[in-house]
Amino acid sequence: MMRRLRFNGTGSGTDGCPSVHEDLDTGEIIVHGPPLTDPADITQLQHLSEGETAIVLPRTLLVDFGPKEATRVPRIIDLAEFGRLFTTFKHTAWRLETRRRYASDEETETYAQFSRGEPVVWDGVDAEWCAKRREQAALGKRFERVRIVDNPPTTGQLYLLDNAKRNSAVGEEIRNITRARAEQLKLPEEDFWIFDSRLVARLNFDDSDNLNDVELITEPAAVNRYTQARDAAWHYAIPYEQFAEATASAQQ
Repeated sequence: MMRRLRFNGTGSGTDGCPSVHEDLDTGEIIVHGPPLTDPADITQLQHLSEGETAIVLPRTLLVDFGPKEATRVPRIIDLAEFGRLFTTFKHTAWRLETRRRYASDEETETYAQFSRGEPVVWDGVDAEWCAKRREQAALGKRFERVRIVDNPPTTGQLYLLDNAKRNSAVGEEIRNITRARAEQLKLPEEDFWIFDSRLVARLNFDDSDNLNDVELITEPAAVNRYTQARDAAWHYAIPYEQFAEATASAQQ
């Protein structure tokens, strides 16, 4: 059976060699790089069996992208600490939204308006949240989101497509991508924020689509996987205005 391999990272910014991959099912690590060819060097190796090839790796490749422990202990933070991340980051905050519904949305008056087919009044909604976003955006910080949308979209996804007007007004840039395209790109199936390309906050939801808690991820190899997903999603996603127009045309 063919392995399911995940690219962890490379020690080269040009040709991608040497590199580290991980088997998603077994946890085994696969590395490739330039072979050790000098016979004098090879004779110093112990336990090199027939059919095996010795390769040369920079130490930093294993430090950055090799596994650090067999079982990583999750670092869970509460929602108050999670909220502080949105003022303490320095440059960029980026979000991937993957879910078909969010229970917290359905508790709002704007969702009730949307469900009744009424125009949603976004001005003045969540005034404190809007003020904080504007304040951070005024400092030159960037807020960006990609939202995955099914075909046909769920009510919750259509609501968020309309909601993008508010987010955009307070300084966020919103794009959308279809579920089919996201699956082709092998984007993660969980929601997460990336702060300054160095810290990931993974959002954990319960079976009723309520946000349960938030897991902080700082291990370089893991953060690198999320930033690669971010770059792919941002490249292929389209601005929400364009996506909304295409969605409305498809529903007619």
